[in-house]
Amino acid sequence: MEKGVFNIEEELNKLPKRPGVYIMHDSDDTIIYVGKAVVLRNRVRSYFRESTKKTAKIEQMVKHIAWFEYVVTDSELEALVLENNLIKENQPKYNTMLKDDKTYPYIKVTVADDFPRIVVSRKVIKDNARYFGPFTSAEAIRETADLLRKAYRIRNCRLTIGENEKGTNERKCLYYHMGQCDAPCDGMISKDAYRENVSKVLDFLSGDHRQVINDLTRKMNEASDELQYEKAMEYRDLITSVRKVSEKQKITDTGNENRDVIAFVRDEESVIVQMFFVRDGKIVGREHYYMKHTADETEEDILSAFMMQFYTGAAFIPKEILLPILPAQADLITEWMTSQKGSKVELVVPQKGTKEKLVNLARENAQIKLNQDIEKLKKNRERTMGAVSQIAQLLDLPDIRRMEAYDISNISGFESVGSMVVYEDGKPKPNEYRKFKIRSVEGPNDYASMEEVLTRRFEHGIYEKETGEAAPRFSKFPDLILMDGGRGQVNICEEVLDKLGLDIPVCGMVKDDNHRTRGLYYNNKELPISRSSEGFHLITRIQDEAHRFAITFHRKLRSREQVHSILDDIPGIGPKRRRALMKNFESLEDIKKATEEELQKVEGFNASSAKSVYDFFHN
Repeated sequence: MEKGVFNIEEELNKLPKRPGVYIMHDSDDTIIYVGKAVVLRNRVRSYFRESTKKTAKIEQMVKHIAWFEYVVTDSELEALVLENNLIKENQPKYNTMLKDDKTYPYIKVTVADDFPRIVVSRKVIKDNARYFGPFTSAEAIRETADLLRKAYRIRNCRLTIGENEKGTNERKCLYYHMGQCDAPCDGMISKDAYRENVSKVLDFLSGDHRQVINDLTRKMNEASDELQYEKAMEYRDLITSVRKVSEKQKITDTGNENRDVIAFVRDEESVIVQMFFVRDGKIVGREHYYMKHTADETEEDILSAFMMQFYTGAAFIPKEILLPILPAQADLITEWMTSQKGSKVELVVPQKGTKEKLVNLARENAQIKLNQDIEKLKKNRERTMGAVSQIAQLLDLPDIRRMEAYDISNISGFESVGSMVVYEDGKPKPNEYRKFKIRSVEGPNDYASMEEVLTRRFEHGIYEKETGEAAPRFSKFPDLILMDGGRGQVNICEEVLDKLGLDIPVCGMVKDDNHRTRGLYYNNKELPISRSSEGFHLITRIQDEAHRFAITFHRKLRSREQVHSILDDIPGIGPKRRRALMKNFESLEDIKKATEEELQKVEGFNASSAKSVYDFFHN
């Protein structure tokens, strides 16, 4: 559909009375909303009827609709699945979204093999293997898998080993010699004996840790009785590791079932969902998630959006999910999850007992996380917006959002560069930083270099504003310019702005004798600022960032791979002599003016090398 010829009124009349999914586009062809409908005609038309009551978010979204399209489906369930897939793929601005889209690892035991392996997998597929998890900690799953391989000498190779392949390996691998594998590849252990070890691995992963500890304790005692103390110490360390892993799994009084526990809390700005993963009656992990674009959404709709997005493509769906309330369209979601799992899934809102306690525990954890985030957000606002407000108040400016700071970097005038860093609402915007290689200034003249940088920056911006350049890089002007110096730097900047007819406040950072900022220079006055204030800390961060960005660019230019200095072209002058020249002369211009006698005095130079440099610049 061509958006330029799209007539919304005409297209609304063409909508079918069928279930399906509708997709809203803005004027840039970006998908801004995806929805599903039992009857497309009724649902889509409702967005454009003035009589229909809409939430603030939907009101805003409708203003940006340039055109829409739709897909007819055979059922509401089909529409639900398609809607969710399109939301995950396109991340529309006005849809309720799960911020995190993580996949969690499982321990997989390849029990269908003659000599099974223990591997880590992020997908659960129907391959006759046994899966355990999910584990929310990558460290925990590696620790557990390594522990089981060592304790039961399970192979770690990828060789295909069957009855016919046993004994065909010419050389046992390092794991055998380390005592961590019984080398089934070379027939050093029978299939039945190996299988017995695998059986104990499965018992451990199913929660029977006592059997493992008993086995290892027996082996430790036997090794000790046989005076094999080094081996006994290895078993002792393995026992310690088993206890450490088993303590991470909290036992719950919920039988041996697999279930997920979901609860959430919200405030005006945030929704945090907390999940507990219960496997074989044990809480094996927990995780929290953030939902965005939740304004004006009901709790039922938020929960529905979360479940659809979380369980789409999930490696494992348990038979039971405990919830604080039923999600919107609970029947459809249950039907969809059952089809995904291949067996019945139940959504349960427990009213009493252990299950209700689990849901309440998840809610309490979500509330704790929300409180922590609120406190963190408050501190972050003090460091950013609060600091900006302090600076605006000190300078008596009505409003500051965007600040730009500049710095010049060079070593004795060689390869002078300029940096521009940008902060908005007290936060850095690295994608809008800019760097300048000084073109018109020779030698260490910071004032002239700064004049060039500022002139180029604002001339670019004026040009982009006048021409409406398609990909502007300089057209956003700051509300305040910060100069890494006092009166002199400020005067240079104001002269450039005056020439270009721009009226932008300029503030300098005045240093004390130890080169630390002691105050701000603004409107021909030095204004003191408290060093303990957030405003002072923000100015220091901006100053440090401008300096860091300039230094980084300067080093990049000076690296051998990225810069070809004019000194590189002088015959007979290698890296050591180039460095000596740069150390003894302030600028390239001074090297050009030097006599042969002066050049001979440079460390490492003789009459021949001095003549080579002199002739290069004078012939």
